Amino acid sequence: MLEVLHAPMIIICGHYGAGKTNLALNIAIERSKAGKRVNIVDLDIVNPYFRSSDYERVLGLYGISLISSKLNGSTLDAPGLNPEVQRIFDAEASSADFTIIDAGGDPEGAKVLGRYSAKFSRHGYEMLYVINKYRPETGTAKLAAMLLPEIEAASRLKATGVAANSHLCGETTRETVVAGMRFARETAMRLELPLVMVAAKRVLCPTLNVKNLFPVDIFVRAPW
Repeated sequence: MLEVLHAPMIIICGHYGAGKTNLALNIAIERSKAGKRVNIVDLDIVNPYFRSSDYERVLGLYGISLISSKLNGSTLDAPGLNPEVQRIFDAEASSADFTIIDAGGDPEGAKVLGRYSAKFSRHGYEMLYVINKYRPETGTAKLAAMLLPEIEAASRLKATGVAANSHLCGETTRETVVAGMRFARETAMRLELPLVMVAAKRVLCPTLNVKNLFPVDIFVRAPW
């Protein structure tokens, strides 16, 4: 089991297309396989694609409880969210050992986290900033580092670590991951945060000698 994440609530944030949802699914499944009781909360109320809610059947195979946001539209000014989201902060209502929060991308998507920022702080959380070198908008360490303060301001939460998740979908190779890791190290240095995880397709992991390597399976695929 990956030993770098200890808080009861793990928030996954980052740019659109960084692979947040696939990483969130893998972390949840890894925790479940280790015998932990796990919730995954889909708080992405902006992007209609690549959401944890689309993978309820897969999560069910591992006994993972899915809590979905009620809203699927593009506005964050709607009156409310699924009341079930509130239950993750109630010790009597939620018996999970870990809760994984799959947040929306960019500052707009992170705004919903701000509604619960005080509760996250009281319960204890870790917030992973997921980065992918191969997204044009965050393709340099400087650009990637510039985005995080905006996400933190919108969410009223502070990131606790960087997660390298550089990939080119089906074209990902060992060299893709290695170059992405260098990019992630520079980004983490700029942000003065630890690089807590390097995610890579499971088939590539035997070729990589990397600290905090996290093997992932690909569940999230483009619908087109």
